Amino acid sequence: MDLLVIGGSGLLGREVTRQARLAGHRVVGTFHTHVPSVRGVDWHMVDIRRRDDVTALALRVRPDVVVNVAYRQSDWATTAEGGMHVALAAAATGARLVHVSSDAVFSGAAASYDETQPPDPTTPYGAAKAAAETAVKGIAPSAVIARTSLIIGDGDSPQERLVHALASGAVTGALYTDDVRCPVHVTDLASALLELAASPLAGVHHVAGADAISRYELGVLIARRDGLDQAALPTGLRADTDLPGPVDVRLDSTMTQTRLTTRLRGARDFLAPTPT
Repeated sequence: MDLLVIGGSGLLGREVTRQARLAGHRVVGTFHTHVPSVRGVDWHMVDIRRRDDVTALALRVRPDVVVNVAYRQSDWATTAEGGMHVALAAAATGARLVHVSSDAVFSGAAASYDETQPPDPTTPYGAAKAAAETAVKGIAPSAVIARTSLIIGDGDSPQERLVHALASGAVTGALYTDDVRCPVHVTDLASALLELAASPLAGVHHVAGADAISRYELGVLIARRDGLDQAALPTGLRADTDLPGPVDVRLDSTMTQTRLTTRLRGARDFLAPTPT
């Protein structure tokens, strides 16, 4: 495939471009500020808030597939309008679109969420993600909308950096015992996105890890893997704070898993210490 990866400079974008290159695909990636170090990718600086610039790049590249992993939590223009601009660019070139969305589109009021449940966001970011999903459905009905959860890497994700900072005392804060998500490893997520890109599937798919765990349990798993003092990790209750957004959001990825050869591991699996 010829791929255009929008937001290729981020944690997930870099992994998508890396795996695509290893699979022999031609890859064009976009960045906003800094050129990533992934080799073999044709990098272009693009601001997806500028519709004409996104369309112009797509018309030059003429990709088979556009994968959109770009977002900014505090920026409606990037997350919502930018998602619409990418969908319009994919439609203009006849490219297949894989649009990455988030569990932030849900309020957490339900015990768990499968693909049939409509968004009910409670934050501006969740609303922006839900708006982008609506735009994608209208512009590119054959697109895949892949909702995911916390993305974990091999030390380079925000959650992992936070755990290290808390364990060392470099920052203050807490890991909440009541804040539950379904973390996914970046390699599993990227593999699943590329598999969905090459498939005839369409519509909403949940692509999250198999385990629903709290931020605190996730922190303990990271600490054990990395040899940190888990007793140094401060705990707290999200319910005792005034932080906006849902507390407990569990994505049910059962349907998507039955359609993939990629195994969506749970955090208790991919963060297990490597035997020596």
